[in-house]
Amino acid sequence: MNWHAVRAIYRFEMARTFRTITQSIASPVLSTSLYFVVFGAAIGSRMGDIDGISYGAFIIPGLIMLSLLNESISNASFGIYMPKWSGTIFELLSAPVSYIEVVIGYVGAAATKSVMLGLLILATAWIFVPYRIEHPLWMACFLVLTAVTFSLFGFIIGLWADDFQKLQVIPLMIVTPLTFLGGAFYSINMLPPVWQKITLFNPVVYLISGFRWSFFGVSDVNVAISVGAIVGFLVLCLFAVWWIFRTGYKLKN
Repeated sequence: MNWHAVRAIYRFEMARTFRTITQSIASPVLSTSLYFVVFGAAIGSRMGDIDGISYGAFIIPGLIMLSLLNESISNASFGIYMPKWSGTIFELLSAPVSYIEVVIGYVGAAATKSVMLGLLILATAWIFVPYRIEHPLWMACFLVLTAVTFSLFGFIIGLWADDFQKLQVIPLMIVTPLTFLGGAFYSINMLPPVWQKITLFNPVVYLISGFRWSFFGVSDVNVAISVGAIVGFLVLCLFAVWWIFRTGYKLKN
């Protein structure tokens, strides 16, 4: 394993984050804080508890997951797309660096940024809403595992995209709607029985439910199923990355 190459890619990507800290860190934190102000402080104070949890605290895991998914995908996809767009990816492919080292460098940096952002949002939430974390170790595991998985998914999108518009298609038109409909602002048990069954086909439900369980000990679906869903998607993404580098899809041209 060429750890010098991994470290170089990782440091380059992290340096880009700190050069654009307003866009990369401050903007998502500020946007999520507005959700806390509107839904947590203003609307939440007029709503009843959900499963014995105040509404403002109940939406914290969903809001963190909303930012985590979008930022993980965006950071990883943009990071690998720029070398494709500028043509420097051919220098990377011809260097004595394996695709495993390339993936570790880019995905590791994107996941690190997302975890940092998630922790900042978690700290910011305390300003607006008091909350508890019943299973901090599991919370950290869900946070890291989700960040790595969706950074890997974003890496695939960056390899697939032909232009900048395609980088935003999946995050804006698929991931964000699925997150809003996946129980970020409500429990799926509040839905009619038919819609509860339909909602279970939304994969984001399992992410939010497992993450919420780590905070409050309550979940809409079995926690083991939530972990299995994340691990299953991670394995699927790993296979897709292996296939892309094995066949040269979107790389050789």
